[in-house]
Amino acid sequence: MEHTAKGKKEHVKDMFNNIARHYDFLNHLLSLGIDRTWRRQAIEVLKEKKPAFILDVATGTADLAIEAMRLAPDKIIGIDISEEMLRLGKRKIRELGAEKVIELRKGDSEHLPFEDCTFDAVTVAFGVRNFENIERGLREMLRVLRNDGTLVVVEFSRPKVFPLAQLFLFYFHNLVPLIGRFISKDHRAYSYLPESVHAFPDGSGFTKELEKAGFLSTRCTPLTFGVCSLYVGKKEGHPDSR
Repeated sequence: MEHTAKGKKEHVKDMFNNIARHYDFLNHLLSLGIDRTWRRQAIEVLKEKKPAFILDVATGTADLAIEAMRLAPDKIIGIDISEEMLRLGKRKIRELGAEKVIELRKGDSEHLPFEDCTFDAVTVAFGVRNFENIERGLREMLRVLRNDGTLVVVEFSRPKVFPLAQLFLFYFHNLVPLIGRFISKDHRAYSYLPESVHAFPDGSGFTKELEKAGFLSTRCTPLTFGVCSLYVGKKEGHPDSR
């Protein structure tokens, strides 16, 4: 499914507003619960750095922001363009009594409403492939990172090894849309998911995007046989941050 630049953002916002109340359940169901492990592994990357101020981009219902509380930061700010996802995320945060640590705001990943060099770490889980312009979003995240700050991205990827690659393609392109439509009643959302994963430049393609945007010391770690990948980029002495 193709969209104009403006159209894609509106499409993504409407889609996530529509499926928000089923989003967490379907995430866990369709990933067989492994998505929790992927988020945990993403946060583990930041353990040594002990970031005090964290930005979670495309936070959705705040699952990764909540996971980041394990790092005992002073503040986590999550932003998303979907009001309904944020509403549900705020409810989860209230139930956990975490309002003093986690703050959710409506915001655009490509126009982050923060000063330069604000955050010790920036995280994104399953959101980068939804950006209108990946390079612009990455440059914005680089801008708001402090010197020696770290970007951690978790995103779906495509397994390359037979027969897992074939099984994954069948599951993702046939069963995921079917299950997603049945539960969420949204005929677009879970057809968009495999399409967006297929269009995303995973693996070395995305590390090249990170480097193009200005990140250094980039790396990609495949998770669960390559179904998902963990990307890391640094802002080590970046000239724009001096």
